[in-house]
Amino acid sequence: MNEFDAVRDYLTGLQDRICNAIEQADGQARFTEDLWQRAEGGGGRTRVLREGAVFEQAGIGFSDVSGKALPPSASANRPDLAGASWRAVGVSLVFHPRNPYLPTTHANVRHFRAMRDGETVAWWFGGGFDLTPFYPFDEDIVEWHRTARALCEPFGGQARYDDHKRWCDEYFHLGHRGEARGIGGLFFDDLHGDFEREFAYLRAVGDGFLDAYLPIVERRKHTPYGEREREFQLYRRGRYVEFNLVHDRGTLFGLQSGGRAESILMSLPPRVRWEYGYAPEDGSAEARLLDYLRPRDWLAEAG
Repeated sequence: MNEFDAVRDYLTGLQDRICNAIEQADGQARFTEDLWQRAEGGGGRTRVLREGAVFEQAGIGFSDVSGKALPPSASANRPDLAGASWRAVGVSLVFHPRNPYLPTTHANVRHFRAMRDGETVAWWFGGGFDLTPFYPFDEDIVEWHRTARALCEPFGGQARYDDHKRWCDEYFHLGHRGEARGIGGLFFDDLHGDFEREFAYLRAVGDGFLDAYLPIVERRKHTPYGEREREFQLYRRGRYVEFNLVHDRGTLFGLQSGGRAESILMSLPPRVRWEYGYAPEDGSAEARLLDYLRPRDWLAEAG
């Protein structure tokens, strides 16, 4: 089996494992699968769970797509690869829980290759996971980051965690709002060098997502809430939409490369609202969120 096929097999298995775990955590709804083909090359399988007991919508997609030339969103950062053919494989997910006390989450792991005359001229791994709470709990945030740091340990330890946490904080930033999308996690791109080592790191991140998220699901999924919390959740989901449509490079790459719009945009929440000039009441639980939407050293603060 060649290197690309090994990554592809891991990612299809990862999608299966995450779907099984989320169905068990939800206890009611099941994922439906949509198989699709892309005219220029490749295809994928999009799985979506709707109207569950825990998850209002959970989408996780696998794609293996290729093209004859890099789209502008990719070649702008790598002008040396302009005109190269390419192939990309990845798994991407966004889960929108029903309960406002349970955070929205995103994860992505991917592998990319550029070719000329059938020979690989560049390859890299990318990915990460991040958390977007509406009513944050310090316990959840610290455990999330401890899990992220632990999986980094065999691959550079604290230095890798610090680098990829910082990258996550910088990437998931809504510049037009002056705030972070959430409380961060890990983010990396253009990771190359030793293939086996970085592939092992990709697997650690992919497998570590469930270790980081499922304990939070179990703690928060039955927390009582009312209309006020639900309305705030829907308002804050608007920030998620803004980021994905304005800043997210994966969304831009997918659309520019002729990807399947339904699969690319499954990350958007099923229900959302905007409100002009909204400001939370001073001292309220909703106002408390703003203090969390900035880069912080969560583990150092926890001691």
